[in-house]
Amino acid sequence: MLEHCLREDLNKKAQRAMVVLKPLKVVITNYPEDKEEELDVPNNPEDDSMGTRKVPFSRELYIERDDFMEEPPKKFFRLSPGKEVRLNKAYYIMCDEVIKDEKGCVRELHCSYDPQTRGGWLPGGRKVKGTLHWVSAKHALKAEVRMFDHLFMHEDPYEELDEKGDPKTNPNSLQVFNDCYAEAGLKQASPGKPFQFLRHGYFVLDADSSADKMVFNRSVSLKDSWKKENK
Repeated sequence: MLEHCLREDLNKKAQRAMVVLKPLKVVITNYPEDKEEELDVPNNPEDDSMGTRKVPFSRELYIERDDFMEEPPKKFFRLSPGKEVRLNKAYYIMCDEVIKDEKGCVRELHCSYDPQTRGGWLPGGRKVKGTLHWVSAKHALKAEVRMFDHLFMHEDPYEELDEKGDPKTNPNSLQVFNDCYAEAGLKQASPGKPFQFLRHGYFVLDADSSADKMVFNRSVSLKDSWKKENK
C-alpha cells in the first residue's frame, strides 16, 4: 500500500528522464556525422503545466542492451535485425547490421533512420509496436544507479529461514549499475527532487554524487513486480 501511494503521488509530480542502465551503442549510419538536433520532450505527460525540455539527438546513441535480441521470440517488440522500432520522441530506426567483438559478443548496432518520422510518428503511415528510451552518446552524463528492492524473500521474514535459522534475505535487494548513461538535462538534478526514469522507476539524487559522476537511488519501481515474482 505504501508503494502504491508513492507511485500515485510521484506519477503526477516527477519529471521524466531517460537513463540507460546497461548501454549498447547504436550508430545511425544514414544520419549526418556532424549533425545534432534538439527534440522537445514533455517533462510529465500527466501534467502539461510542467512544460517540455530539450533533449539532444545525434548519430551515436545508447539503448538498453536488453532492448536488443539477435534471435528474438515471437512477441519481442523491441530491436532485432531487420526490425523497426521507435526511439522515444525521436525517430523510427531499423537494425541493419550487428557488430561483434572477437568473443562473439554484440558490441554495437548499425541502424538506419527515417527522417520523416521526427517526433516518433509517421502520420497516416506505417506503425511500429516497440518504443525504446535512449541517450545521445555525445551528450550523455556518466551515472551510477542503485536499485533497491525488498530486503527479505517473503512478506513474513520468518516464513523461510537459512541454515543458521535466520530469515532469508533477497540477493537482489540492492543492485548497483556503475556504467550508466543519463540524458544531459539531469545535470540540473538536486537532492530531493524526484524523477521518473522511463521504464525503470522513480529516483532521487544521492549525496554521493559529484560533478564527474552522478548517483541516483530508486525510491520505488513503476509496478509491483513482487507479487508476480512470489506467485
